[in-house]
Amino acid sequence: MARAVVVGSGPNGLAAAIRLAQRGVEVTVLERSDRVGGGTRTSESTLPGLLHDDCSAVHPMAVLSPFLVSLRLERHGLRWRWPEIDLAHPLEDGRAGLLSRDLDVTAASLGADGDDWRRLFAPLARDLDAVLTDIFRPLQHVPGYPLALSRFGLRALAPATSFVSRWTDPAARALFMGSAAHAFGRLDLPLSASVGLLLTTAGHRGGWPVAEGGSRAISDAMVAVLAELGGIVRTGVDVTRLDTLADEAGGEPDVVLLDTSPTAAVAIAGERIAPRVRRSLERYRYGPAAFKVDLALDGPVPWTNPDVRRAGTVHVGGTAAEIAHAEAMTSRGVMPARPFVLVAQQHVADPTRSRDGHVPVWAYAHVPHAWEGDATEAILGQVERFAPGVRDRVVAVAARGPAELEAHNPNYVGGDIGTGANGLTQLLVRPRLAVDPYRLGEGLYLCSAATPPGAGVHGMCGFHAAESALRDLPTRRAARRPAGS
Repeated sequence: MARAVVVGSGPNGLAAAIRLAQRGVEVTVLERSDRVGGGTRTSESTLPGLLHDDCSAVHPMAVLSPFLVSLRLERHGLRWRWPEIDLAHPLEDGRAGLLSRDLDVTAASLGADGDDWRRLFAPLARDLDAVLTDIFRPLQHVPGYPLALSRFGLRALAPATSFVSRWTDPAARALFMGSAAHAFGRLDLPLSASVGLLLTTAGHRGGWPVAEGGSRAISDAMVAVLAELGGIVRTGVDVTRLDTLADEAGGEPDVVLLDTSPTAAVAIAGERIAPRVRRSLERYRYGPAAFKVDLALDGPVPWTNPDVRRAGTVHVGGTAAEIAHAEAMTSRGVMPARPFVLVAQQHVADPTRSRDGHVPVWAYAHVPHAWEGDATEAILGQVERFAPGVRDRVVAVAARGPAELEAHNPNYVGGDIGTGANGLTQLLVRPRLAVDPYRLGEGLYLCSAATPPGAGVHGMCGFHAAESALRDLPTRRAARRPAGS
């Protein structure tokens, strides 16, 4: 039986391990932390019993991922929960743009632009399953659905600032711009509309659900699937060199997959990576960072607009112009006075997150790469703009800046939770220009969010890296077989 080692147990590492095990490979996953999950861990970071997701909190891509859906994770306890409103974007005049699986609800919140929004997103949502079969793959492939992909792709090429010019209503512009800002970068550059287009369309197609009991339920279910297939996960194993893997995995592996940043891959693999490939990985760029704050409140966030209180996710950034300005500043390495802030109210859809009248609120701000300041007050100030009195409800706070985020998960270099900048080049080609972007060398593969199709809890980076390893495995094993065997 072929043997594989996967370093890292984030969703992509687990997806790679499962895919290999499905094909009969003996798999061992080695995880540095004492808990599996990478970006899908959940902690009681403020008060006992109050559940806060450590990083990824809301999952529009997970419920649409072809590979994750195929695993039927519900068999192992995963339960998706949807709020009444998937996403809200409040404005200072008391209005709010609302993203819902029901396009009529969204259109009704966008005034004169509601009908145009419906005309734009109804066909995109209808075609999204087909489009994702191409988006969830490396750029270098023959499209399976070229017409649907071209309809999506031509719109995605635009700068987000230009894309929103089709609307006059501030709520429509802000609702889209907030989703586009998930790319952590300038919003006036080509392709910066792409992430907003994808997340908005996904919201209308499958919603923005949360996992009951915390995002850890996703990784727990994936570990259970892997165990069914005979795979093993070992925690508390910090892999710093490839030559230690044989001892940790009970034998020399035929293939190694790294669910790590490119920086860590170079450090771990060293000379196993050809100089040309190593130089490409060393040039890989990381983007702006997150500053995360978990809040324990003695009641719900007192949003001025009552619809926002029903939303699972809230984008707090003001107008589209304010968001574009803040993202431009963080991209230049300057901390804005009013950063773009994401707030998740998972308890709205999942009451199991709350305890004894206290509710958990998950939030982070976009800040410059490796920023060393404290954004707690800036985050609270942004929320207070649209929810006066929220400070009075705070009973506990836990904060993690870029350095703490990287210490918690080394893939988040400089606090970049997307494992790579989303500029024009890296949004299309990551981690380097190659026919097989996952393959780093003989029997060595990268399977993290630094590979296509990029960040998000969907497991497709790991799936495709495993497919690459499986294509090479017969040749790899034949080369290692002793003469005459």
